[in-house]
Amino acid sequence: MVLRSPGPDIQAALDERSGEIFRRIVETYLENGEPLGSRNLSRILPMSLSPASVRNVMSDLEELGLIYSPHVSAGRLPTQLGLRFFVDAFMQVGNISAEDRASIERHVRPHGQKHTAVETMMNEASQALSGMSRGAGLVITTKNDAVLKHVEFIRLEPTKALVVLVGDHDQVENRIIELPAGVTGSQLTEAANFLNAHLSGNTLLEARSQLERLRGEISSELDKLSQDLVERGLAVWSGGFEEAKPTRLIVRGRANLLEGLAGADDIDRLRMLFDDLERKDSLIELLNLAETGPGVRIFIGSENKLFSLSGSSLIVAPYRDGDDKIVGAVGVIGPTRLNYSRIVPMVDYTAQLMSRLSR
Repeated sequence: MVLRSPGPDIQAALDERSGEIFRRIVETYLENGEPLGSRNLSRILPMSLSPASVRNVMSDLEELGLIYSPHVSAGRLPTQLGLRFFVDAFMQVGNISAEDRASIERHVRPHGQKHTAVETMMNEASQALSGMSRGAGLVITTKNDAVLKHVEFIRLEPTKALVVLVGDHDQVENRIIELPAGVTGSQLTEAANFLNAHLSGNTLLEARSQLERLRGEISSELDKLSQDLVERGLAVWSGGFEEAKPTRLIVRGRANLLEGLAGADDIDRLRMLFDDLERKDSLIELLNLAETGPGVRIFIGSENKLFSLSGSSLIVAPYRDGDDKIVGAVGVIGPTRLNYSRIVPMVDYTAQLMSRLSR
């Protein structure tokens, strides 16, 4: 689990007293979203301080940019910088609780055939994180387990053909290929029939393995030109569904983010956030964020441009396949007032579980 280091200048500026006051302000905000005033603070501090002394310390914390007053005569709330500093310097991140672990394991588990289980696992992981965090749970993947249902070669010109690939989720990929010299219409049909008979129902990885096992059979069943077409058809699949790597996003619990919004402007900002999330370049950006560290990453508010308008936070961690390559990410989006100390180990454990089940 990786968190950023706190700024040394800010940390050096805090003594035990100011650190305790700052911690109480942030913890109150994370618990109930309310500002904490000097009078109430003086009552709950472990050291004896008058409200006037507390106000002096709060003034110093404001100068450091860690807290602010939402309006005149109000208590204090943490700024975005203050939340980042609290997460880095004060927050204690322990192990996931037994209850949370069991809940995640109930949701995120193997389902059916490997190539049909990924979507279900993503849905349930997203749903679990949403329900447990009261934020929006998200799962992103670039790993494409498209299953070939049908392939067809359609001659366009004497030296060109259209290859039509149909995947299990009705994905259709059309590519024009150069034909080997001398290919006949019957050889196009023969190659398509061979691919459909032997490779339909397989993922690309499974199809390649199957083709290796069928090398001898291919040589006996097909002539050289038809063998060449089979190879080209497989190459088109590899350069089609797989090359595009259509990033998939599943988000559950969007309604959770509507709770506590003040008005139409807040809802519009939230709508813009989800519009941005649906764009492929934004999803790739989220994956890149997850890939920048080996464990959980926390982004608060404008630390990431996706969340600068909505003022949201993102807690995200990558998950890996059997080759230890990052193939996706899991996370929670929510208001800055998240229970970070609980959600960080939840996201971390979900990512670990997704990695084990993706192998």
